[in-house]
Amino acid sequence: MRPTPSVPDGGTVAAARVADVLLAVAADPDPVGVTEVARRLGLSKAVVHRILQSLASRDLLSFDQVTRTYQVGPAGVILGSRALRDQELRRAALPVLRQLHTATGETTTVSALVGTARIYLDQVVSQRELKMMVEIGRPFPLHAGSSSKAILANVGRDLREQVLAQELPELTPRTITTRARLEDELVAVRRRGVAVSRGERQHGAGSIAAPVRDPHGDVIGSLSICGPINRFTSQVLRQYAPLVRRSADEVTRILADRLNGASDDDPVPNEVAGDVDG
Repeated sequence: MRPTPSVPDGGTVAAARVADVLLAVAADPDPVGVTEVARRLGLSKAVVHRILQSLASRDLLSFDQVTRTYQVGPAGVILGSRALRDQELRRAALPVLRQLHTATGETTTVSALVGTARIYLDQVVSQRELKMMVEIGRPFPLHAGSSSKAILANVGRDLREQVLAQELPELTPRTITTRARLEDELVAVRRRGVAVSRGERQHGAGSIAAPVRDPHGDVIGSLSICGPINRFTSQVLRQYAPLVRRSADEVTRILADRLNGASDDDPVPNEVAGDVDG
């Protein structure tokens, strides 16, 4: 049965065709040729051939010169692995975010490292009248804000050097924009185990975050508590620090347990809720 490709709102026919061709190859367990893909999608072989060549040139697909067929390439595998990793991080973090929200009354978030940036994967929004909400899926730089600094302070040296060597844009008057000062800040973040921001990335926003690691010990994201800056006093931040550290460690543990075959239904310990009280 021939699929009926559709063009999403705001998209283009050309972009939709590229996506359809890529998905058609990825959906087949065996390598496929131009003729087969064209037949499935109802497109001309010339159009499909150009798209397949373009995707192969970017390693999204691999081309076999002998069989003249295509299959998912290394870049496509990376994208798939990335999507699975982010999905697992979000699933592992959500019950912990709910615990953090219950303990603090503030918005809690989970972010994922993406290249030299990070994105919010999910949030549990505060029920208070004045609250913070984050934009899911939008890339944010790694030099500003607690969620970003918690990641940057703990990633490998090569990635950290790559970020530090670039321009550090001023997002607010409180953004750290000099390399030397940011390096000092990252040392402090590693020592404390948490990163703090009071208006660095967004005016009027306060937050505290800790890094989340994959089962191999590599930093893949961060957990944060965020809200209006006036509620994030020094005393409150001291109360939140052990809570957010332990919560991030809990997400790291959940990810490791899943890799080792433990149940996804393991409960999140209620003990994290008591840390706010000292």
